[in-house]
Amino acid sequence: MTLPFASCCLLLLLLTVQPVQAADYRIDPARSHADFGVKLFWLSQISGRFQEIDGDVTLSQLHDTATVDARITVDSIHMGSERIRRWVLAPEFFDASRFPSIHFVSEPISLAMLEKGGDLDGTLTLRGVTKPAHFEVLPSHCPLEAPQQCVISVRGTIQRSDFGMSAHHTAISDQVQLGMMISLDYARR
Repeated sequence: MTLPFASCCLLLLLLTVQPVQAADYRIDPARSHADFGVKLFWLSQISGRFQEIDGDVTLSQLHDTATVDARITVDSIHMGSERIRRWVLAPEFFDASRFPSIHFVSEPISLAMLEKGGDLDGTLTLRGVTKPAHFEVLPSHCPLEAPQQCVISVRGTIQRSDFGMSAHHTAISDQVQLGMMISLDYARR
């Protein structure tokens, strides 16, 4: 018995489609945040904390690597001065009305690195611009069998001009310090 051509094509298509992998862990938004700091006149520091960060951590099929996908809500930023907060949310900086989130997706990282620390590379999308980004994972106790105890600390530096944030370049440093404190929980299925 021979299969009709359309049935053969459908069968071939089904065999080549990879199943969508669901996230294994989620970033707990209630216990996670992101920080930034930038030098003003190279003397004082402007800093802020993004209170809303969420996303997923997905393990590879062999469970030896993980990929982090984190999204930060820009207007969740908390700063010491409401005037400076409005300034950094304005079009010349974060432009929160047009670009409401910052998105980071890591390259696959070894699970051992969560314990011992190491390099974390990936892509960062800020103000609609996607660029390679390099961060450092700090060593921490991260038992994936009890993810509520797992807190991943990440820090790094970006150039704000790479993302179209070139206003006030004589008064504000181009280097921006970024950090994320990511607490995990089981993903909802």
